[in-house]
Amino acid sequence: MTAPAPTPLSALPDTVDLRLVVTDMDGSLLDGEGRLPTRFDAVLARMRDRGVVLVPASGRQLDNLRATFGSAIADSPVIAENGTVVVQGATEIHRETITRDQAVAAVRTARALGEQGLDVGAVVATRDRAYVDPIDERFVRQCALYYTALEPVADLLDLPLDNVIKIAVYTFGDAEAECRGPLAAAVPGVQTVVSGAHWVDMMARSASKGRALTAVQERLGVAPAQTAVFGDYLNDAELYDHADLSFAMANAHPGIVSRARYIAPANTEDGVLRTIEALLDRLPQR
Repeated sequence: MTAPAPTPLSALPDTVDLRLVVTDMDGSLLDGEGRLPTRFDAVLARMRDRGVVLVPASGRQLDNLRATFGSAIADSPVIAENGTVVVQGATEIHRETITRDQAVAAVRTARALGEQGLDVGAVVATRDRAYVDPIDERFVRQCALYYTALEPVADLLDLPLDNVIKIAVYTFGDAEAECRGPLAAAVPGVQTVVSGAHWVDMMARSASKGRALTAVQERLGVAPAQTAVFGDYLNDAELYDHADLSFAMANAHPGIVSRARYIAPANTEDGVLRTIEALLDRLPQR
């Protein structure tokens, strides 16, 4: 399916009451090389001047998000690991975990897929550190792009597995076609969501970026009418239930396009920043 042409930014309301911007990272805020756009600092400064808070909402690890943004999110809420962890500064706002039995079943199922010929590996994620079997250097390199605090171990099943927030499964093939179905069938007690072209995340059934966003909105006293969200893939879907200003990237999965009220330009065209600037232009003059 061909992505729709971006809705002209002039189609936005003439005025908005914007207080919170929540954005996915890969395929949304980040450019085609996985980097923050060059104009990010300037747009963030303008947001702060108008009292608008930026919240990253990603499947990435908390440490990875902090390394990517640095001081830019030091005082802001952060939604990490697909909503299983939410923090603001040193305060944990929200966390969800899966049981040890669920973690064991997920790891064993990922290994079984590998034995069947798929090029896959599993990541055991806790709040502060992630663990991988050292399957091969290619796999560990891919995981390190999203998990800064990453530790290869001899056997994932030797870990305590009593504080696991998520099992992430990476495939060098097609995650949606190859992995989601078998993983969901093998571990029905967890939620299994495709979070990218090569990633499937297994987490608590109640966990989502949307539920995490609700926790942030309650903490900040912000309503859905004052919230803008941006996303591109299926793990972003629940965000759209909690924001009136909802944008799918032009490069988004069709399932996300169908959830959003507006289409933003693609991530390779600075779509998030361009749309934020258009929204800031529509704030009432002080």
